[in-house]
Amino acid sequence: MLDPKFIRDNLEAIAIAAKNKKFDFNPALFTELYEKRSKCIKETEELRNKRNEGSDAVKKAKSKEERENLVSQMRQMGPLLEEAEKLLREVESDFDKLLLTIPSIPSEDTPIGSSDLDNVEIRKVGEVPNFSFSPKDHIELSRKLGIIDFERGTTIAGSRSYFLLGAGAELERAVHSLALDLLKSRGYKQYTVPVLVRTSAMEGTGYLPGGADQAYYVEKDDMWLVGTSEVPLASYHQNEILEPSQLPVKMCAWSTCFRREAGAAGKDTKGLYRVHQFQKIEQVVICEPNLEKSDKLHAELLKNAEDLLKLLELPYRVVQVCTGDLGQGQVKKNDIETWMPSRNNYGETHSCSSFYDYQARRLKIRTRDENGKNQFCFTLNNTAVATPRVLIPLIENHQTADGRIRIPKALQKYMGGAEFIE
Repeated sequence: MLDPKFIRDNLEAIAIAAKNKKFDFNPALFTELYEKRSKCIKETEELRNKRNEGSDAVKKAKSKEERENLVSQMRQMGPLLEEAEKLLREVESDFDKLLLTIPSIPSEDTPIGSSDLDNVEIRKVGEVPNFSFSPKDHIELSRKLGIIDFERGTTIAGSRSYFLLGAGAELERAVHSLALDLLKSRGYKQYTVPVLVRTSAMEGTGYLPGGADQAYYVEKDDMWLVGTSEVPLASYHQNEILEPSQLPVKMCAWSTCFRREAGAAGKDTKGLYRVHQFQKIEQVVICEPNLEKSDKLHAELLKNAEDLLKLLELPYRVVQVCTGDLGQGQVKKNDIETWMPSRNNYGETHSCSSFYDYQARRLKIRTRDENGKNQFCFTLNNTAVATPRVLIPLIENHQTADGRIRIPKALQKYMGGAEFIE
């Protein structure tokens, strides 16, 4: 969420940002509600002041007659104040709903574009494998090795479902153990988080109101299954004032995540690329409201993920995400795409995002500046690793001519010293 006064003073910039990010924004409607709200606030405060002045006058009245006249006047003012407060609540409700839909302005270095096809490649790392044999995809390899069962997954849980078996489940656990150990060594505190959260947490992190179609809603309990542990992690300090000495707060969490994949009918229906339930380790940082420090932490989050992919011995590329591929609150974003032989292309495995004060303003997470004045913090996040998607490049890039899967050296200690899945 943006500061209403900032929006008022930058209507043209917000309109341009909304157009480039493909979000709706009506400057006239915002101005109308902003002015109506201001008027209601002024009228309500004036009535409250008169009521308070009347209460003081009653206490100071010198005669019974004067006191009764003042009390009568205050009784007449009661319904007026009640009506003004009711109107203010209604206007503020409409205004707050509008604020939740207004996108942030992208950073200056964000390229203009309409979709992920316009994302700009920054660098490629690692060599794409040149197999001396005809490589298999992860579906065929895993079936032959008995490490993934898609058929029973579909029978029990419907489309886009799966079982990881034996070495497949061990491989997933090994990847997560490696990632958590790496983050711990770099000062990230690990959390175990709830994955069923209230609407306030989803709204606070920007996944509502615009993302309801992608989330699972438990209507009976008015709760939401999260699509990332970013939601509970970023919400952890909601409504708090953090001391400058506490910042930056560096957090990570492993959690099960859920995504409806609405609108993906017929797209990536086979294999592990697009599933409803997955496991993810998320990195979240809360820092002081400083652009330079936020950018440094963005680079740090990105490096953590890149270093993990290097340990997994996987080729990847980093892209700068364009305006049309940014989320509502994101001001800058880098995706990491890992090479997937079966797709003969790079596939997205990580997203590193900076929000500045967008989430913290919604969540009311503040800190104090050098003058002791409260300021909204900045937030950032990035995937550390997500499975089963990253298992696609792990299985496909490390396959051997005889149908085995080579286990990267960094994972072997988590898999009993095994060098191959066979």
